[in-house]
Amino acid sequence: MSQLEEFLSSIESVIWGVPLLVLIAAVGIFLTCLLRGVQFRYFLRAFKFLGTKESEAKGDISPLQSLMTAMASAVGTGSIVGVSTAICLGGIGAVFWMWVMGFLGMAVKYGESLLAVKFRITDKRGEMSGGPMYYIERGLGWKWLALFYAGAAAIATIGTGNLVQVKAIADSVHSVLHVDQLVTGCVVALITGVVLLRGIKNIGFVSTVLVPIMAAFYILAGCAVLIAFRQHVPAAIGMIFSCAFTGQAAVGGFAGATVLAAIQFGISRSILSSEAGVGISSIAAAAARTTSSSRQALLSMTASILSTSIICTITALVIAVTGSLGKVDETGTLLNGASLAITAFSSAFYGGEYIVMTGLALFAYTTIIGWAYYGEKCCEYLFGERSVVPYRILYTLVLVPGAIFALNAVWSFSNITNALMVIPNMIALFGLAKVILKETDEFIATEGKKPVLDGAAYPS
Repeated sequence: MSQLEEFLSSIESVIWGVPLLVLIAAVGIFLTCLLRGVQFRYFLRAFKFLGTKESEAKGDISPLQSLMTAMASAVGTGSIVGVSTAICLGGIGAVFWMWVMGFLGMAVKYGESLLAVKFRITDKRGEMSGGPMYYIERGLGWKWLALFYAGAAAIATIGTGNLVQVKAIADSVHSVLHVDQLVTGCVVALITGVVLLRGIKNIGFVSTVLVPIMAAFYILAGCAVLIAFRQHVPAAIGMIFSCAFTGQAAVGGFAGATVLAAIQFGISRSILSSEAGVGISSIAAAAARTTSSSRQALLSMTASILSTSIICTITALVIAVTGSLGKVDETGTLLNGASLAITAFSSAFYGGEYIVMTGLALFAYTTIIGWAYYGEKCCEYLFGERSVVPYRILYTLVLVPGAIFALNAVWSFSNITNALMVIPNMIALFGLAKVILKETDEFIATEGKKPVLDGAAYPS
């Protein structure tokens, strides 16, 4: 491990220590109790709002496109590479804590999206602008904290939304097709630059097309592996529950993991996968054409189920049932990240490595364009509308060297920047809890009296 990797890893272990984990879990439990389990009571109802159209609603993209943009940014490498690294560092028990945070995170994501829509503004370009920096400033009145969040988020978009994703694409393509990582970085940068030219409307359209296709493709492939190894599935699920509370012993090249490591990496990777707690995906919610903050919030929270509870679980189970954890490559290095997922799928059936490569490339690419939008909105908040085009250029160019950065260093950097966003966002959610409760109660009182008709107007 290089000095840079050691330095970033030491910071990551400190910042993602017990205090931050307790804070995130506490806010998730608090909002779940305050809203009386809104993520469970209104989960199925939320999907009925997908076809809802509202007259005179303000926004840049449809509620569906907003949801797909949020899912595009969330269902990225965290669902494949993030799970693989979590298992390698925290053991298979880390998956259980990903589930726990996934369900608590739905309430968190609901609160974030509700506040983003309620406190959004129309910028000088006529576009909607919202997100944590706006509800921190306009809701709490703490401009300094809003600036801190926007600054941390702008940096994080380069790490989490850019470097992590392009590195995963480059590594998987190199592993399967033996294409040089730098070449892959150049190709991804070119395609990304073309999409970013037209802004959120183009991003929303591309996300709406790609997200359902890539999710269905990966889920079906994963299910095929689980069916083939169905006799090992019960034992794998049992290990997830048992290792979550006892830790996991060493196996092969895997050195073993403690319970604390399972909790730490399970929660941190869940946040990276679903973005619940980070708050940044609420920027997409703020762009939706809607008159109801609660309605869009219900839609937004459903993204956590797909990213954490379905896709992440499939990745983990495939690794577990194929016995891939602990395997090493030809140099004796423990398989981790994309290489671990590729090994798991390819050991199940011929051509499995192409499934992982294709799924990972699509997941990571949609994350790249989704986070690009988040980053430009953060830069716009900090420096004004003139900063948008320079940011898009910088974001695109960074993709090229990002393809050859060290994996561990990239992940550690991303987790650090995520934590810097989580802290002010948690403060805002707790401080604006009364606003969330009031908006929710008013919506439920109205929603209970009026049926939802797909494609029909639904007045507030």
